[in-house]
Amino acid sequence: MDQRQLFLRHVAQTSQAPMLVEVARAEGCYLYAPDGKRYLDLISGIGVSNVGHCAPEVVAAVQAQAARYMHTMVYGEFVLTPQVALATLLADQLGPTLDNVYFVNSGSEAVEGALKLAKKFTGRSEIIAFHNSYHGSTHGALSVTGAPGLKEGYGPFLPGVTFVEFGSHAAIDAIHEGVAAVIVEPIQGEAGVRLGTRNWLYALRTRCDITGTLLIFDEIQTGFGRTGDLFAFQGLGVIPDILLMAKGMGGGMPIGAFVSRQEVLQVLTHDPVLGHITTFGGHPVNCAAALAVLNKILDERLVERVATLETIIRQELNVPGVLELRGKGLLYAAEVGEFDRVLRVIARCLEHGVITDWFLHCNTAIRIAPPLVISEDELRDGLRILAAAISAES
Repeated sequence: MDQRQLFLRHVAQTSQAPMLVEVARAEGCYLYAPDGKRYLDLISGIGVSNVGHCAPEVVAAVQAQAARYMHTMVYGEFVLTPQVALATLLADQLGPTLDNVYFVNSGSEAVEGALKLAKKFTGRSEIIAFHNSYHGSTHGALSVTGAPGLKEGYGPFLPGVTFVEFGSHAAIDAIHEGVAAVIVEPIQGEAGVRLGTRNWLYALRTRCDITGTLLIFDEIQTGFGRTGDLFAFQGLGVIPDILLMAKGMGGGMPIGAFVSRQEVLQVLTHDPVLGHITTFGGHPVNCAAALAVLNKILDERLVERVATLETIIRQELNVPGVLELRGKGLLYAAEVGEFDRVLRVIARCLEHGVITDWFLHCNTAIRIAPPLVISEDELRDGLRILAAAISAES
């Protein structure tokens, strides 16, 4: 049996039609197959490889930390330099109300921790979430994900979750004194890149302040420079009580976090003690990688070049067949109208060495989310292949 056959036989599958791109190595914005074929990654491994694949700084940080120590003790017990350095640098970027970091292994775990934290801090149990949201596939995260199709066969889910329309006035009115938290993506990613307006998010913030409800921003997909700010909330001027991050955080290593002010996170330390625990969260190798990622983004001013790259996306995808182009920064959806057309475009792009994809809740649009380090020429070349594929399948 060859590699693909072994993959299909022994690796648990998540769909009936995986892409089956066999990867021999990755570097920068490219994946390489065993036969040497090169693929330009226009989706950054679904928002993960913001600083490119195998960024030298990240690889060096991983290698150096792995040689010092790896797992030593469950999270929060020992003082580990990579954790401390990363938490401190994050706090410096996020401001005084987001100065306390709880490290986990993934975005879904960040969601789970934040839901527990909000309930414990407020003493309440109700949660407001949004239709067409995506917060992960673990049970609690799926409970606040607004996509019935993903939930089929897995219920019952957490009680006390109310779903409302993203961007609606009804969402503001639904927040009352019994609500522990509102969990929202400032930009809904898997809905096909739907942007929350500054005024609406500010209204959410104001209503949460009035009712004593915690506002959770899920920036798992929008964080680490993806939207033209380090985090989307910074460009919006609306500060959440709890910030969730993962994906682009680790440069390819598995790490996430939920961040709040120390007063809020302190409730996990008592009644009961060890209110939230994790064995591998904040793993020193992963924290070292994330620290290298954040330093690279800051030192090389990668966020500052996002606007120029965004202009290229808008220029190159202004073509027949793109019915609507939605997005911000380097997170875009090119609407083409039909799922069959999306699949044909993806296949045609793969033939020509370009990787793209669709969205969980919007299978009529093409995902564009290249690494922040992509050159202008690389981006133009990839988008022209994508535009040609869209036009050919229209």
